[in-house]
Amino acid sequence: MEFQRQLGLPLEWLSAAATRAREPHLASKIAGALFSPQDHQVDNRKLVQALRVAAESAGAKIHEHRPVKEIVVQGGRAGGVVLEDGTIAAADIVVLAVGAWSRGIPGLPPDRRPPVRPIKGQMLALRMDSAAPLISHVLWAPGAYLVPRRDGRLIVGATVEEKGFDDKITAGGMLTLLEAAWRAVPAIEELPIEEIWVGHRPGSRDDAPILGPGPLEGLFYATGHHRNGILLAPVTADSMARLVLDNVVEPAIKPFGLERFLPARAAE
Repeated sequence: MEFQRQLGLPLEWLSAAATRAREPHLASKIAGALFSPQDHQVDNRKLVQALRVAAESAGAKIHEHRPVKEIVVQGGRAGGVVLEDGTIAAADIVVLAVGAWSRGIPGLPPDRRPPVRPIKGQMLALRMDSAAPLISHVLWAPGAYLVPRRDGRLIVGATVEEKGFDDKITAGGMLTLLEAAWRAVPAIEELPIEEIWVGHRPGSRDDAPILGPGPLEGLFYATGHHRNGILLAPVTADSMARLVLDNVVEPAIKPFGLERFLPARAAE
């Protein structure tokens, strides 16, 4: 609370009674809560759909289901990408931004591939009555977070597992999430499970983003956001656009270049 207040964010401590006045279905043993009125949420699936519409309206061309085989390197600069079917897509600028798969794109020297690993996360969605939702605020509780959607879904997430690209949904993962959610809001035990899924976050060696120019002219990195990809998407996009178009490294991304992982001599 003190840290966020130092940043100028309006945070308020609520007593247990005041907390339950806002969310009556919370467990009776809670001690209180931090209320953050400026904290918001977006539906990531709808956001991606909206982003596609905006990008295509601005002239972008999106090629679905055409994996990248490698980055084209010509004359010491990035010249585009080779697709899995052998097609070469030429480009003046290549931004390596493929999340948890960023390290696996060939074409770069091994020590210049971003040190990004997949971090498995299991999640589930419960179904509430959209006319009378069980909770109406985003809730961070010990071991889980709960995000109510306007359509009545209640998102419960998320595990953090160092298991590579394993995509199995496990009983242990679901138990961990459901037990943590139940301890915060016991009434969830009556809600039907609507969906369960697995995703892979891109985690760097220090779990901070990798943003900035690459080792080749025309190559840029924008990856390694760990659990904060959606949260940091706007500032990442703005900063990378300034870098690519104007050759300006914004102060916000300056500490997050790939060079922090390189030996001093190699970074020079």
